Amino acid sequence: MHETNHVNTSPETKAVLPHEATVTHAEVMRIFEAFKEANDQRLSDIERRSADVLVDDKVARINRALDEKMASLDRAALAARRPSLAVERHEARTASTEHKAAFEAYIRSGETAGLKALETRAIETRAMSVGSGPDGGYLAPPEVETAVTQRLAAISPIRAIAGVRQISAGTFKRPFARTGPATGWVGEAAARAQTGSPVLAEQVFPAMELYAMPAATQTLIDDAAVDLESWIASEVDTVFAEQEGAAFVAGDGVNKPKGFLAETQVANASWNWGSIGTVITGHASTFPASNPADVLVDLVYAARAGFRQNGRFVMNRKTQATVRKFKDASGAYVWNPPAQAGGEASLFTFPVTEAEDMPDIGAGTTPVAFGDFRRGYLIVDRLGLRILRDPYSAKPYVLFYTTKRVGGGVADYDAIKLLKVAAS
Repeated sequence: MHETNHVNTSPETKAVLPHEATVTHAEVMRIFEAFKEANDQRLSDIERRSADVLVDDKVARINRALDEKMASLDRAALAARRPSLAVERHEARTASTEHKAAFEAYIRSGETAGLKALETRAIETRAMSVGSGPDGGYLAPPEVETAVTQRLAAISPIRAIAGVRQISAGTFKRPFARTGPATGWVGEAAARAQTGSPVLAEQVFPAMELYAMPAATQTLIDDAAVDLESWIASEVDTVFAEQEGAAFVAGDGVNKPKGFLAETQVANASWNWGSIGTVITGHASTFPASNPADVLVDLVYAARAGFRQNGRFVMNRKTQATVRKFKDASGAYVWNPPAQAGGEASLFTFPVTEAEDMPDIGAGTTPVAFGDFRRGYLIVDRLGLRILRDPYSAKPYVLFYTTKRVGGGVADYDAIKLLKVAAS
């Protein structure tokens, strides 16, 4: 078991932002200036009690345009971060050629003799098996699994900011201390009180099965120029990321990871281990009309200093569009676009992660999270990407039933805080 890097940054795979990303970033900055000007006029009209519906409409239109440009910038940055298939093909050529050749024969024609021979040899030498027979499919070559994992890290918002561990068993168990040993300062000649033993407990993170089933035509399979392994990796990464993202945020833990929003929520003043602390907005259905940014400040300072250091906000795009209008006590906007192309938007200088699975602003919801997610949320990946070729279920197409095992849950309940929309 070891902790993995979240994005491959080796010289061979480091991406360069395309020119259009730089152009889009310049447009984002220009539109944001126009947004601030229009919103300042809207706020001034409200103060004079002469709200103008045309100004409100103008602010909304600029806000939508800014959202669209931010989405374009995110797509360009995502394309740059995602490992290229050309690099994956190069890695594939330099990896286990015997496994790769046997696996390619299997996915192209269904021939299993090569994989079975490798499996028999693995059993005899007590090495890791390459498969489990036709019922469970066969393990893809390591480079295919690596390609999928790297691409998931680039496009799955919570995976990109959480702690990640690879495991070889079906469950990861993590011991932690509920209470530490007694400590303190003492004089040189003073008596020392006996220190107590820490109270230990154990967290369990089971790996659940996640599947995708891309379909290919026989023409595609027969085309020798097509790298089917890279094609499968590119087909499953997005659907895996979507399923993961929803589970890491709000999964109920039944046959899927448990999301941080599914944990017990309590007022932060009454926080205890096993629950997530919340800060209320002070309004039953939205942010307060007066000084709405203050509740976000309260959310930041609900987290202990050690977690604020690496803290970040998590919210969806719709919530971000609302927060974009907020100002601090000095009149400065608290939300700012990325300082450079490929960067992240910030809120009170803390980075903002956009996760569309976060709820919208509404009565009783928790639309904003803040904290150190690297320490607060743990994702476990069981080694092995398994693929089962199915030419029968959807003729004339060939299905590739692809499975990986993923788990996740809150690792440190004190590291994540939630903003709850409630009056009290």
